[in-house]
Formats: sequence, structure tokens, C-alpha cells
Amino acid sequence: MMNFTAFIFARGGSKGLPGKNIKPLAGKPLIAWSVEQALAVDQIDRVIVSTDDPRIAEIAEFYGAMVPFLRPSELATDASPEWDSWRHAILDTIDREGSFSGPFVSVPTTSPLRDSKDIADAVTLFETGGADVVVAVTAAHRNPWFNMVCMAEENFVNLVNAAERRVTRRQDAVRVYDVTTSVYVADADFVLSERGMFAGRVKAIEVPPERAIDIDTRLDFEIAEFLMNRKRGED
Repeated sequence: MMNFTAFIFARGGSKGLPGKNIKPLAGKPLIAWSVEQALAVDQIDRVIVSTDDPRIAEIAEFYGAMVPFLRPSELATDASPEWDSWRHAILDTIDREGSFSGPFVSVPTTSPLRDSKDIADAVTLFETGGADVVVAVTAAHRNPWFNMVCMAEENFVNLVNAAERRVTRRQDAVRVYDVTTSVYVADADFVLSERGMFAGRVKAIEVPPERAIDIDTRLDFEIAEFLMNRKRGED
């Protein structure tokens, strides 16, 4: 069995929802859900948090994560590509430990409604081979072959993609998916050598929409808290 290191990337600044990563959600700081979900996966040996914020680091360590470094400020802005933070985390691990053992797993804080099983399923799919990256997807609510349009001149609109035959029902359109922020699994060498996941071979697991909420705004947070409390009441 491969040994996996899971990373959680949680910067201190958030314009959409200040203090998001440590804001209490259903009784725990938001980041705690991701730490605990990752630690519950058998294939994951450890969870490392990449953050620029000492307060986030303190809370992450309390819930069982490791914080062996603080992320440079230039990698913690609104404009900083997540891919660069991935690369930094891998390179820092190599500098400290001499190598990076096993594939790279990212478990974003913004998807607290995922199950540990979703992480485990992504890891298991990666272990079967043939992919540089495994992502989680969920069925999209809008479809570029049916009800997604782009603006043309004089307020006319056109379908983003026109099918070869006319599609009159959503069910007849090509099925499309949203990439979620639930979990990513990647080959570390691929992350270091490329500039984006779709430069390689990408496989996906599918998760239901209620486990694919991505928290970016206060409304997202309120929806996530409602669903989390409902889920805990059902357990």
C-alpha cells in the first residue's frame, strides 16, 4: 500500500469571509473538519497544514495536524495560484526530509461536508494507476449544450456549445460535471514538472452535491452549517 501525505492549504486572508479557515462551523473551527477527515483515512500517514497565519497553525496542531513551516506571504494572497502552494509544500518537504515519499493529497478546508470515504475513494483510484491527478466531481446544474449561453451583440445570446443535433431536454444533453474542492490526489513529480492539473491524465470520483459545497462567501458558510447540523442530527 502506498503511503500518502495529506496537505491542507489555509491562508489567513479571505476577503469573501474574513477569518474563514478558523471560523466555528457546527462546533469546530472550519479547518478542524478537514484535518479530522484526512486523519481518518487509512492510507494517509500524516496531515501537514500550509499556512501563513500562526493562529491557524496553532488550531491545526490542536486537532492533530503538523505545521512544520509557515507559507511565504507571496504565496498567500488572493492572486496566488494554488498550484504554486502545492509546489512549495512538496519542495519544502524535500528540503527538510531529503525526499517526498508517496503521492500528494490536498484536502481543502472549504469542503467540510465531504466524507472521509470521498478522500479514501480518490486515494484508491489513484492507487490503481494510469492518472497523474485524481479529482472529485459532481453533476453540474447547468449544461453548455443545453442552458448555458454567452452574450453576443445587441443582447443576443448563443449556446456556449452547439450540439450536432438539437437538444430539447436537459436529459438528452451530454452529461457534464463541476470539479469540486473536495479532494485532489496527484503525483508529486507531476506537480513539480507541470503548471496545472489538466496538463496530465486526470481521473475523477463522483460525489453527491450535498457533499460538494465549496465555502467562499457568508451564504456558502450558512448553507454548509445548515447541512452539517442536519447531517449530524441524522447520524
